[in-house]
Amino acid sequence: MKLLFIGITFVAYLPLTAQVQTAAQQTKMNAFVSSLMSKMTVDEKIGQLNLLTGGEATTGSVVSTDVESKIKKGQVGGIFSMASVGRIRKTQELAVTQTRLKIPIIFGMDVIHGYKTLFPIPLGLSCTWDMELIEASARIAAIEATADGLNWTFSPMVDITRDPRWGRVSEGSGEDPYLGSAIAKAMVKGYQGSDLSAPNTLMSCVKHFALYGAGEGGRDYNTTDMSRVRMYNEYLAPYKAAIDAGVGSIMTSFNEIDGIPASGNRWLLTDLLRKQWGFKGLVVSDYTSINEMTDHGMGDLQTCAALALKAGMDMDMVGEGFLTTLKQSLQEGKVTQKAIDDACRKILEAKYRLGLFDDPYRYCDSDRAASEIFTAAHLQKARETAAQSFVLLKNQNNLLPLKKNGAIALVGPLADAKENMTGTWSVSADFSKAISLLTGLQNAAGNAAKILYAKGSNLTEDSLLEQRATMFGKSLGRDKRSDSALLKEALSIAAQSDVIIAALGEAAEMSGESAGRTNIDIPDVQKKLLKALVKTGKPVVLVLFTGRPLTLVWEQQHVPAILNTWFGGTEAGNAIADVLFGDVNPSGKLTATFPQNVGQIPLYYNHKNTGRPLPEGQWFQKFRSNYLDVSNDPLYPFGFGLSYTNFSYSNVTLSSTMLRPNQKITASVVVTNTGDRSGKETVQLYIRDMVGSITRPVKELKGFQKIELEPGESKKVEFTISVNDLKFYNSNLQYVAEPGDFKIFIGTNSRDVKEIDFKLLPL
Repeated sequence: MKLLFIGITFVAYLPLTAQVQTAAQQTKMNAFVSSLMSKMTVDEKIGQLNLLTGGEATTGSVVSTDVESKIKKGQVGGIFSMASVGRIRKTQELAVTQTRLKIPIIFGMDVIHGYKTLFPIPLGLSCTWDMELIEASARIAAIEATADGLNWTFSPMVDITRDPRWGRVSEGSGEDPYLGSAIAKAMVKGYQGSDLSAPNTLMSCVKHFALYGAGEGGRDYNTTDMSRVRMYNEYLAPYKAAIDAGVGSIMTSFNEIDGIPASGNRWLLTDLLRKQWGFKGLVVSDYTSINEMTDHGMGDLQTCAALALKAGMDMDMVGEGFLTTLKQSLQEGKVTQKAIDDACRKILEAKYRLGLFDDPYRYCDSDRAASEIFTAAHLQKARETAAQSFVLLKNQNNLLPLKKNGAIALVGPLADAKENMTGTWSVSADFSKAISLLTGLQNAAGNAAKILYAKGSNLTEDSLLEQRATMFGKSLGRDKRSDSALLKEALSIAAQSDVIIAALGEAAEMSGESAGRTNIDIPDVQKKLLKALVKTGKPVVLVLFTGRPLTLVWEQQHVPAILNTWFGGTEAGNAIADVLFGDVNPSGKLTATFPQNVGQIPLYYNHKNTGRPLPEGQWFQKFRSNYLDVSNDPLYPFGFGLSYTNFSYSNVTLSSTMLRPNQKITASVVVTNTGDRSGKETVQLYIRDMVGSITRPVKELKGFQKIELEPGESKKVEFTISVNDLKFYNSNLQYVAEPGDFKIFIGTNSRDVKEIDFKLLPL
């Protein structure tokens, strides 16, 4: 019989951060909220549960109406998609001067990767593997958003996804729960700081609870179906990490779980979230997701609203199902007064923690709006972060970095496209201030090099795709000239150049919400341009803009250098120039696997073995788990990313090959910079449980360190491993470590590693 080391499966929410209230503070808040609620009518309580949009639709087709009248009637608890100190102060005045109880409104927005100063899209940000930079990006976003009157952000999105067809892969941190958890903590800390009532901190809202990134077919809002074991081991960790970091609110997801939509799923919102994880904060629905339960087949709006409330939902975003049906449901005995009171209390507590009852205008300081948004320091941090997020995928014969001399041809529809630099979910961006690649190269080269520019092609030849991608007003910049004329111009300047930079990929709105793609190649019209440029015989650098992993087999085979820049934000053009010219050595590492083709999807590094695995190094063997037409291998594995220098790894050593349950062992490796440039390297630790009571992944990320080495410098990198690093949820959902054999892998990515064995001993 196997012995198990069983950890506490679920612990009460007690994060060791400054967010935790003292007993006296908790008592004071409870007394205040209880006193206020004792004065509230049922209608006023239900009104607090209503979240409306104060601007244009951002994630659905419904737009709130008659908002001012509803505020005066006490029917609004919060507003989102409204910005600027003037508008927010005027709206807040309605709530605190023209309603009976003068309860302030909470103001939120989708501040996803920056407010005015835009950072890389979250997928790009995750490729920095730098928690200090990631936290700083959220801190700056909080400073700018609160300076403009906001106090709530619907971020971070921590959904694990392994399907790059899904457009919202751009908004998350990739495929790994360990890294995703670290990023979730960093983002929450950056937004909320150590004092949520401070006027420069935002209440964070982790989303989408839960499993949203596992929708079938990579299609948004689609069905999700998986076992509890898989949920706990592979998908739930980042949500829990955000809760442990003290996140103030959680947003539900659009998908169903175990046949019940998340917004009406009591197991999810009460049994798991409240009882097992001990979450005390506010739960808000996603955009009209309560109403959408009707289309899921759960009943009419009254039935669905009652189901959501009883499940543990506190606030209804945009749909107004709570506002229009809960009183009737209360009268008919379909919901209880306690359920309404509990939801109202959570919303009032959030406002209390934000300090809105002390000063409803604490986020309405016009001086801050004038001095703390889009500052030089913020722009510099955005530029630094963007450069660290870029992933060098190929660099044949050290083509990069380029020299600042001669003639450089810059070709492509994304070369001079400001509004495409910031990517999806840049709802508050000022595109006129974004730095295009053309401008960035000109800024960097000055008079030392001649920059020749031609558009070369449109972004896509598909007019329907263009129409769908521009529904929110971001133009793809379609040129009136014919494709042949654009290509002819590009080849003309290519002929005059020493090297060609091809700026190609997706438009900003070709990824993001409701932007799934079944074909994740570079669009055909751009690929035609790229092939023509390569055919010239001139050295070609592909600067790739994308919000998802793309299929790049031809590009990898034929283009000498490929730099994946995602969408780098406001300073994208300057940051790309920094890397292309070698002022910054690229150090980004992929957080999502790049497949060879769509048929391999889902493809991720921490997969399970099969009973008929393919022998290592082989493509095909009959009666093994493989394809006839392509190998099982990814094009670029998780954790992959090149540098302008080279790093060598020694063999892994262990302080002991036997780990006792109450002890720790240390795994060490010596990393040496064998090149002629200083550079940063992310050293990655993976572990495999060789035998388990349930099947276990072929490897799992369990640690990483980002180090910087000068040429010729070596550094010993150490990882401490304890029994906690070996735990997983077994078939009974117990969090256990099972004695037996394990492998440690340390390397530059999930594929290229050195390995060593050790044993976990029984008690």
